[in-house]
Amino acid sequence: MITEFGHFALLLAFLVAIVQTVVPLVGAHKRWPSWMAVAEPAANIQFLLTAFAFAALMWAFVTSDFSLRLVVLNSHSAKPMLYKISGTWGNHEGSMLLWVLIVTLFGAMAAWFGGNLPPTLRARVLAVQAAIGVAFFAFIIFTSNPFLRMAVPPFDGQDLNPLLQDPGLAFHPPFLYLGYVGLSMAFSFAVAALIEGRVDAAWGRWVRPWTLAAWVFLTIGIALGSWWAYYELGWGGFWFWDPVENASFMPWLLAAALLHSAIVVEKRESLKSWTILLAILAFGFSLIGTFIVRSGLLTSVHAFANDPERGVFILMIMAFFMGGALILFALRAGAMEAKGVFSLVSRESALLANNLLLAVSCFVVFVGTMWPLVAEMFFDRKLSVGPPFFNMAFTPFMILLGLILPIGSAMPWKRARVMRTARPLRYVFILALAIGGLAWTMQTGRSLIGPVGMFLAAWVVMGTVIDLIQRAGRGPERWGRLLRLPRADWGKMVAHAGLGFTMMGVAGLTAWKQEDIRVAQIGEPFSVGSYTLTLNDVRQVEGPNYLSTMGFVTLSQNGREIAQLTPEKRIYPVAQMPTTEAAIDYDLARDVYVVIGDAQAQGGWAVRTYIKPLTNWIWIGSGLMALGGLLSLSDRRFRVAAGARKSPQGVPAE
Repeated sequence: MITEFGHFALLLAFLVAIVQTVVPLVGAHKRWPSWMAVAEPAANIQFLLTAFAFAALMWAFVTSDFSLRLVVLNSHSAKPMLYKISGTWGNHEGSMLLWVLIVTLFGAMAAWFGGNLPPTLRARVLAVQAAIGVAFFAFIIFTSNPFLRMAVPPFDGQDLNPLLQDPGLAFHPPFLYLGYVGLSMAFSFAVAALIEGRVDAAWGRWVRPWTLAAWVFLTIGIALGSWWAYYELGWGGFWFWDPVENASFMPWLLAAALLHSAIVVEKRESLKSWTILLAILAFGFSLIGTFIVRSGLLTSVHAFANDPERGVFILMIMAFFMGGALILFALRAGAMEAKGVFSLVSRESALLANNLLLAVSCFVVFVGTMWPLVAEMFFDRKLSVGPPFFNMAFTPFMILLGLILPIGSAMPWKRARVMRTARPLRYVFILALAIGGLAWTMQTGRSLIGPVGMFLAAWVVMGTVIDLIQRAGRGPERWGRLLRLPRADWGKMVAHAGLGFTMMGVAGLTAWKQEDIRVAQIGEPFSVGSYTLTLNDVRQVEGPNYLSTMGFVTLSQNGREIAQLTPEKRIYPVAQMPTTEAAIDYDLARDVYVVIGDAQAQGGWAVRTYIKPLTNWIWIGSGLMALGGLLSLSDRRFRVAAGARKSPQGVPAE
């Protein structure tokens, strides 16, 4: 009965979303307070109904209700409880229900925390958010219903994809969706502002926390997915430029650009049109990512579904929202006149350069991702665009971004002098060059990735420290001034330092990794770099719902034992699918990464070993970027959200 109630709640939420779309929009246009007031309770009811539907589906997975088709296809009674829960969203239908739940959650949060918004703007924001919900409720109900029953329930299920039975991937989709869908709020604010015909400093202040929250969740989600790929897939990399990886990375780049652009709108009331366009495109690329994952047009290990009909439905949703928003943008462009002027050398110009680099790098990733599809459709050629293209085309933009970041952060608003701004950074630049030179000395004859990456990392991190010292000033009160800095300033510095550490990790892993593939005999030590490994034994081990071939490896250096590693090859009998479980000895300076393969006919076992310098700084840097975003989000200036700009009458009539 619970699943029937869940299905009914889903249908009812769809109807509430339709009401929330139509009534507040009409009320805002006519200036009818009672009609505009419908938006807030409707947003709350819509969220509660969707949450109940999602909880009902999760209950079916937890209790192994095999009368539900989705549970049969994606669960098994012997599966650990964590993966029964994560199985709720580890499939197409359940993940779409999670998507809609998050759409309604953000709509409800806009109702809870939007008290400082002008009434007409609040009504229109909630109506646009509900319209997004209407589209995806229709998608679920008509093409992807998670509550379909089995005519004859089987005794047990077919199990969840073994690759998804991992803690990292259990939490990766919810964080990623919070980021994807969180950008819908920036989109709703942009469309509502276009309807209002007004974009000002207050709008920039309102849209920033929503974009910042989405960017933080995207950062965490991408980092979790990257970490999972690193230790679970057994190939030792953290990023493969897979289409689905790119689908999450493109909105992240645009959201980062939008964050910086909104600062200029808030501080100087400039770049209004560009900021609105970024808000539209950021959510648009989230929809493109949804299309890539679910249409089946591009193959990926991460893809949820192979159903062109569902892909066409998502394409229609994307065309409606993106097309409608861009048409509205074209009609209203004249109303978004910039007020603040600034010189070519200023913080505004630096932020604009940041925006252009992020937007162009996003376009490069988009072209590389979609080009195989375009080539096949229009030129009848099957092409593969892999890491070499992306590394060559994408890296220069990140190098330029890293170069301008410390100087741009230190520049004053409106007008700056390059030499005056750069003078405190001259020693940092020399030290960063020295670190890059040291890296070059260590790897003479190899690629420039290592030294350039180390230089950029040192430049960005130390530039952030110098910026902090400059803000503290001189004298005995400097520590007090430092502690009194706004949290948004601390957040900016922590996030920028995180980017520098991530650059360092990527450079170290790419330039200096060592790889060894061999047939290892039991009890015979072998060397990789400065380390000695010994395969002591290989045993068959039974897990809760899998069978494992587990190796026992001793890792030593200079005659001293460092760690005991247990790489595995698992087979899941129900799904009849193998997985690789790498054994990793983690360290801040390097990882030792061991993968066991198959038994060899001549005796021994295939063993692959990697030495990966600085790898963990990739995720430490990602964590710092997310922490910086959270620190900024906790700034009280975001909580008050420019309430002083609201007039008693709301926004002037159109």
